[in-house]
Amino acid sequence: MSFGDDGIIPENQLYINKTQPYYRAPHIYLAFPARLMEGRQALSEQQVQEAARETGIAERRWKDCSETVLMTSRGGTRYDTTFREGFIRPGPGALHWKTRTNFALQGVVPTGEGEMSIYLTRAAGTPSWHVSRYVLRVDGFASVNAPYSGGEMVTRPFTFSGRELRLNYSTSAAGSIRVEIQGPTGKVIPGYSLEDAPEIIGDEIERVVAWQKGTDVSSLAGQPIRLRFAMKDADLYSLRFR
Repeated sequence: MSFGDDGIIPENQLYINKTQPYYRAPHIYLAFPARLMEGRQALSEQQVQEAARETGIAERRWKDCSETVLMTSRGGTRYDTTFREGFIRPGPGALHWKTRTNFALQGVVPTGEGEMSIYLTRAAGTPSWHVSRYVLRVDGFASVNAPYSGGEMVTRPFTFSGRELRLNYSTSAAGSIRVEIQGPTGKVIPGYSLEDAPEIIGDEIERVVAWQKGTDVSSLAGQPIRLRFAMKDADLYSLRFR
């Protein structure tokens, strides 16, 4: 396996990656390996001794720590490690800062309207060993975030099929998102400029984007375009054409 252009940070060990197709976009594979930081001790020596005494687990088992991280793949042997941060941190409590705990069980599963869940082993190997459920927003792995002062994102050129652009997004009461469609060189396509795009305000999983001429973008299907997002105090989690 390879792990992106930078590879994996040398002190990392990855276990049990749980690679599965994402149920909302099966062409994308999600992996939630446990990142073991061997020899990285979070607890003081006194805490280690107390934890070992209370649980009966050897002191050396408290001198490593581990957490769940996120990787993605489009198949084959290459994983993308763009998001190097801990996806689910160990959290408070000495029992979660021992070796080989905080391991994901089986990836993400839908568990309700607008939500999905991931399950982790917690306090593994101790008398308090249990499984915890962590609830996520649908598609809520990462977002493009704009502050109150505003910001923009422009995609790379791509082609699409479908009739509507749908966004998974969230804004504050003061925030907004507007979308512009450009040609591959950045020239605005008439009728799809920011000036033609009403502000999008709210919090929805599949908001259909509209311009003054409506929502139908099928006339642009199959030709290279770019999307320009003008955002203020907002998060964009995902987009798709249908």
